[in-house]
Amino acid sequence: MSELQDYLMIAVGMLLGSIGWVVFLLPNNITTGGLPGISSILYWGLGIPVQVSYFVLNAILLAIALKVMGWRFCIKTIYAVVLFTMFTSIFEPMARNSGFLSDQPFMAAVVGACFLGMTSGMGLYSGGSTGGSDLIAAMVNKYHDISLGRVILICDLIIITSSYFVLRSWEQVIYGYVVLFISAFCVDRFINSMRSSVQFFIISDKYEEIAKHITAEALRGCTVINAEGFYSGHEVKMLFVLARQNESSRIFNIIDMIDPHAFVSQSAVIGVYGEGFDKVKKH
Repeated sequence: MSELQDYLMIAVGMLLGSIGWVVFLLPNNITTGGLPGISSILYWGLGIPVQVSYFVLNAILLAIALKVMGWRFCIKTIYAVVLFTMFTSIFEPMARNSGFLSDQPFMAAVVGACFLGMTSGMGLYSGGSTGGSDLIAAMVNKYHDISLGRVILICDLIIITSSYFVLRSWEQVIYGYVVLFISAFCVDRFINSMRSSVQFFIISDKYEEIAKHITAEALRGCTVINAEGFYSGHEVKMLFVLARQNESSRIFNIIDMIDPHAFVSQSAVIGVYGEGFDKVKKH
């Protein structure tokens, strides 16, 4: 079920990204980073269809990533690249002469950037990527605790700046920078929101029942801590639980169902590393 959700999220992400690129950015001569940016430059300069150059360049990068990231990551990335190419082939002819938001290039840049940022974030969170600079970011992030958005930002600055030699317009290059910064921001926001974790301290006389349900239903481990009330002097048992942010409501429902009078403290944590969470990486 988890793998199925990953593939479904990747498919939705590729659909959004292809729309953001060929509907909002490409017709308005607004470049972007990564392989879509290179493909856009080749399209404007040499007339090569964007889906062709995008697919060929990704094939080269995937051959390198296969050795670094492993076959499972690359299978999802190949799946993402094929879907992105397919969606691009469908939408690009439809949007070629549409002139959508042609009189509002800044708005087109913002909307397209949000779409592309969501695409990269959904792909990377699901264990794959859209290829291009995402692949480079994923390979760097595997061994070093560096922001995914920052790596993509550095790679894409060079690509967007080089679009001037084709477009001959610094205004379009500046719009490309707008796309770059907004999309990089969206990548980090999406990844961090999905990976954010919380910790619970739960004090209840029914701690054993609560722990069993959290372990069985929320699939999270519980640690029992011996504590003592300072005022009452009574010994109590306190549960310590780490979970993802999106699992909080399930844990609260379990606590409320078993012991509505339990004392619960919830707080956000900067990072959780270990089994079931993120892997420890060298800085």
